[in-house]
Amino acid sequence: MRETILNTVLAALAAFSVASCSGKGERHEAQAEPPRALHSEEEPGAHEEHAAEEETSDLDRPVDELFAATCEHGKKTHECDECRYEVGVVKAPADLFEGGLLRSATVEKRRVEVPLLLTGEVQFDERRVVHVSSQAEGIIHKVHATVGDRVQRGQPLVEIDIVELGEAQAAYLEARGMLGLARRNLERLEMLRQEGIVSEREYFQAQQELEAAEIRSGGALGKLTRLGMAESEARSLTQETATGRLVLRAPASGRVLEMHAVPGEVAKTEAPLVTVGDNAALWVWADLYERDLSTVTRAQARQSLSVLVSVRAYPDEEFPGTVDFISPSMNTASRTVKLRIAVDNPAGKLVAGMFANIKLFLPGEDQATVVPRDAVLEDEGRAFVFIRQQGEYFVRREVEPGRAFAGWLEITAGPDVGQEIVADGAFILKSDVLRSKMGAGCAD
Repeated sequence: MRETILNTVLAALAAFSVASCSGKGERHEAQAEPPRALHSEEEPGAHEEHAAEEETSDLDRPVDELFAATCEHGKKTHECDECRYEVGVVKAPADLFEGGLLRSATVEKRRVEVPLLLTGEVQFDERRVVHVSSQAEGIIHKVHATVGDRVQRGQPLVEIDIVELGEAQAAYLEARGMLGLARRNLERLEMLRQEGIVSEREYFQAQQELEAAEIRSGGALGKLTRLGMAESEARSLTQETATGRLVLRAPASGRVLEMHAVPGEVAKTEAPLVTVGDNAALWVWADLYERDLSTVTRAQARQSLSVLVSVRAYPDEEFPGTVDFISPSMNTASRTVKLRIAVDNPAGKLVAGMFANIKLFLPGEDQATVVPRDAVLEDEGRAFVFIRQQGEYFVRREVEPGRAFAGWLEITAGPDVGQEIVADGAFILKSDVLRSKMGAGCAD
């Protein structure tokens, strides 16, 4: 949904830019002045000053000057939908923030976090996955799904022919038949007993036979469920459906993450055939050396520790996470403790089994003025952020980046602490304010 809204906004910005350019072109043509006389009354050097003024970046002009400027339409430039970008101003309505397309933040003071370098492995979040296996050895007859398929709870995944299951089904049908016979016999003797035709001994013997039949039937049913049949499916078993074939079904809705079932192969009880779950969030298990254990444990007790994870498949990308568990036991061979990191994986880029390099950020002593890393953008080698100036209007202002850590970027020059800026989605505002450089602006 977020991507759909984003694409819609970008398309609207592009269409609006083209329309603005077309409209301004027509006005320029309609208002064109006749060629100036050779002896113009314009003061010497005025043209050069005008050209120099046009080339001055909005990043170099005071904010008050930008918001006081007027455009050719007789409006304040920042209020004009066609000319606003010329002074580095964008309009961001509140609904863009409420809908989650944009997120604001404030310039703040934070302790500089020092990275501790670790290694680890990406694994499934075991709370979000289920491993499906056979409870008895058999031959795989049919596979109904493959890796990547979306499945619903109860959907068939794999069919297995199991000799032991066939024998258990036959035993259950026999026990269920004997139970029905014992029940009807007791009902018949109950009627005869009321008429005084049968003795008490015969009646009580029939009761015992019914109880024994119930025990045998319950035991046979329990064996079927232990072999993997659903109780409702076992109770509805008939001679025609008692084929000894077990249908493994999805225990939960999700995606097939792993599939190890191949028709004709033997299904072993010790190995899962299918893994169903959600890989939108994963765990990264890192190895923490004994020498760093006390430092990390004390820091984790004070606050949740931030982490950046990188993998070889995406060398230019880092995945943020947080430490959520430190193992209470140590590997005596490697002298390391397992540290678990929760990482969101909405795009599915991280895959279980990947080797990972990890930056675990520990709070340092130094403090710095920082902003979220996503808030800082670049244009022609100059870094800037969008600051809320008044109401729905944001203006871009230059910053001097410093140290980067755990999703934050130090700024050594720029806005003051407490000023509101745009963090997530700031690139959308950049695409609007720089549209003239992307071919949608109007050249005078």
